[in-house]
Parts: sequence; structure tokens; C-alpha cells
Amino acid sequence: MKLLGATGSVFVTRAKFVLKLKSIDYEYIEEDLCNKSELLLTSNPVLQRVPVLFHANEPPIAESLAIIEYLDEIQPDVHPLLPSDPSERAQCRVLAYTFDTMFYTQMKEFMLTDDKERREYLKEVVIKGFMMLEQVFMKLSKGKAFFGGDDIGYLDIVVGCFLGWFKFYEIVFNFKVIEEARNPRLAQWGKRMWSHEVAKSVIPSQEIHMNFLNMLRGLPK
Repeated sequence: MKLLGATGSVFVTRAKFVLKLKSIDYEYIEEDLCNKSELLLTSNPVLQRVPVLFHANEPPIAESLAIIEYLDEIQPDVHPLLPSDPSERAQCRVLAYTFDTMFYTQMKEFMLTDDKERREYLKEVVIKGFMMLEQVFMKLSKGKAFFGGDDIGYLDIVVGCFLGWFKFYEIVFNFKVIEEARNPRLAQWGKRMWSHEVAKSVIPSQEIHMNFLNMLRGLPK
């Protein structure tokens, strides 16, 4: 198994997290997003982005959510991630899609915009979004430690791999995405995620986050 990625990408971190959590051996190939390789262009020709997973003679698998589900299906007995109930699985998928299409888009724009008024507006939008996420956590965790219950599940990885960026926001932009007063349960959840050995090993350093942000700023708009 091989993973094509770019260090600093939260979506690549998700794939690394699951591979590590399920003890799957793989080869990591670093992609230069400023000078995209033939491997990326041929394996993900439409979106041309990472991560891309290669497994034996199967077609390449692009997009982090699809990779997480694929790895969960081929290793169902090692730390299962999605709930067994079909309705709960569907709910997790909808929430993950919503997080990526709404929350991530706003957080990325927050980092990249030079417009101070726009950034303040996005800050308020993100704060409101995470207050909603606090309610989602309360509902799904059912009083337990993680979105997935007693242990890390699908949504814990989807959201938790952003924790490094949240810390980066606090240091660079003086903005706490998850704040104890606003999001007490998410704040405690974040501490539990940070203490997990896999999170410690795959979430990039602040230096890597800064390098990745500078790379994003240099890409064509």
C-alpha cells in the first residue's frame, strides 16, 4: 500500500491517522503541490489533489473521506471507525461532508484572506459553527469520551486531524477555534485526542503548518 500526500495537509493527516490506528504498513510518497507530479495527475486527474491511496492492483482512491471508509472496510476487525447501525453511519457521513464543505472552506479562507473585515466575519461564522458542533458532539457521544463513543471513531478523525491547525490559529491569528467557555465538551474532547499516541505521531508541527500555509499562499488563486 502507498499513500501520496503533502505534509501539512489535514486531509493527508486523516489518511495517516487511520493507517497508523489500524497498524497498516504503507509507503509514503511526498507530493509537491507547486509542481504536481505525473503520478498525481494520472491517479487523480479531475481534482488533482492529495491524498491518493494505492492498494495492490486496485484503482487509486482519492479524497480523505473515501480513503478512511476504504481502510475501515478492508480492516473491519481492527479498530472499526463507523457505527454498525446504517442510520448512524449515514449520519456520520453527512456530518463529515458538512464539516468539509462548510467549516473547512471558511477556515481556509480565514487563513488566506488579507481583508481584516472579512477575516472578522469568518471568525464569527466559525465560532457559531463550532457551537453547533458542540451540540452534535453531545448528541453523538452520548456522554462518552469521543464522537465515536468510548473510543476514537470516524468523526473524531475527520475533526480531530484539524487540532494542529486549531493550535496554529491560536498562535498565529490569536483565535481559539475551540474555547473552554464556548465549547466545554469539545475542549475536553480535544485534550483526549491530543493525548492519543496516534495523534501525537501524525499531527504535524507548527513549523510544518506555517510552511504549508506559505505554500498555499503561493498557489494560483
